[in-house]
Amino acid sequence: MQIEFRDDPDPGNEALNTLWANAWDARSARDFSPILSRSLAHVGAFAGTQLVGFVNVAWDGGIHAFILDICVDREFRRQGIASGLLQRAKILTRDRGAEWLHVDFEPHLINFYRRTGFAPTEAGLMRLRD
Repeated sequence: MQIEFRDDPDPGNEALNTLWANAWDARSARDFSPILSRSLAHVGAFAGTQLVGFVNVAWDGGIHAFILDICVDREFRRQGIASGLLQRAKILTRDRGAEWLHVDFEPHLINFYRRTGFAPTEAGLMRLRD
């Protein structure tokens, strides 16, 4: 099936929560509108009308942007969708004025992010809620 990447789509909470439940085993629904309204960009991957992938680009209002929540439906993985989402997000981010694109990821994803152009950095993380 042909995958279409759409810039700043509004797939709605139902489609996003369905994708999150499938991709992340998320059990609780949430409202994505406050998050997406403050994003620099977001990209959706669609198989027909079905949302099968998504990435959000948050930002600091200046030159730094951050890849958040890149995900792909389990049935559509290993088809280059995550790479396509990231490539489109990178272009949008640059075109909208950011100079740096950051990402945090779990160790098993290091090869994916290195292949897509991210260089190693030192970073820190602090959990604020248990």
